Amino acid sequence: MWFRLVDRDRRLLALLAEHKVLTTNQIAAIEFLSVRRAQDRLRHLRELGVVFAFRESYVRGGTSQTRYALGYLGARLIAAQRAEKPPSPKAYTESLERLALWPKLDHQLGVNDFFCALAAHRNPARLRETGRDGEVSGLTQWWSERRCTEFFWKYQGGGRETRLRPDGYGCWEDAGRTVRFFLEHDTGTESLAKVTGKLDDYAAFPTDAFGVLLFSVHSARREIALRAALRRALGGGDPGFVIATAARDGNTFGHADGPAGPVWGLWTPQSGDNAPRRYGLAELPQRGPSVEHSASNTDQPLNEAAFDRMDPEMSRRIDAPQPEPADLAGYADDDDDLDDVTLYDDADDDHVYRAPVAPARPDALRSRRTRWAA
Repeated sequence: MWFRLVDRDRRLLALLAEHKVLTTNQIAAIEFLSVRRAQDRLRHLRELGVVFAFRESYVRGGTSQTRYALGYLGARLIAAQRAEKPPSPKAYTESLERLALWPKLDHQLGVNDFFCALAAHRNPARLRETGRDGEVSGLTQWWSERRCTEFFWKYQGGGRETRLRPDGYGCWEDAGRTVRFFLEHDTGTESLAKVTGKLDDYAAFPTDAFGVLLFSVHSARREIALRAALRRALGGGDPGFVIATAARDGNTFGHADGPAGPVWGLWTPQSGDNAPRRYGLAELPQRGPSVEHSASNTDQPLNEAAFDRMDPEMSRRIDAPQPEPADLAGYADDDDDLDDVTLYDDADDDHVYRAPVAPARPDALRSRRTRWAA
């Protein structure tokens, strides 16, 4: 079966194994020239049994976009590739049922939408069309929450440990700059106190040695409230790492480059509840290790800049003593303090960003019925 798949199929199976579920539009954005071509290939993969498709029916008619997970044969192929014991058919079928009814499914799709919007900038099919085949830039690392939880932890002594649980971790490379980041994807279902409560773990961990912290929220109003909550939670102090915020509605996250565009507002104690300036993802301060690219492969796609868990340098970064927070006086207005961040014209904020996935319908319009396709 493995030899009936092309490299594009193998990359897709690896992404589904790591990130659980992707929609048709997300898959089309990162691997195909059009949604129609993606649908045709996904139909064939579904017939082979390597992917599993399901949709959600709405109370007032219609269904959600098709979601794809790793099918049973796909799971067996991934297990064989990793020299692991494959799951039993019964156990795997039950896991797919749980996935389709998972309370955090919409949240996971939102996280994956963020990263797929970044990965779309290096779509292999589009790079070949423009004569840039084999170019490695853009999103060069994409780790899931599970992988982050396994790597980003620190023993504090006395039986205590700090373990980060971001929604994802990534590396963005563009114009000679490399920005590593932790993503917190906020849908508005958690209280702001709970959202800002996550800062304690980031402060106890050497976050600044691995990247900046991004908060992606669902609306401009929520972003303003979050920035005010951050100021209250930190009491006007420096958290010890870089924080940037953006909203996903048309007012702020409205740029043709999506989350890679100038939509990020740096948060500092002096910046206020409204972000005074917006930066592109590549313009944010550079934090984290410099890693030589590994060869692109189908086993771990979109991870050329990922670091080795066994690298002594990574252990040194995690175990190093925490530095005292720096004085941020003048930070918001001093270009040197922004790590040579390039400013941009605020008029660009009015561009419209077309995300690869249509917004989900309100929960009130959803039913609990799920349509399955083996």
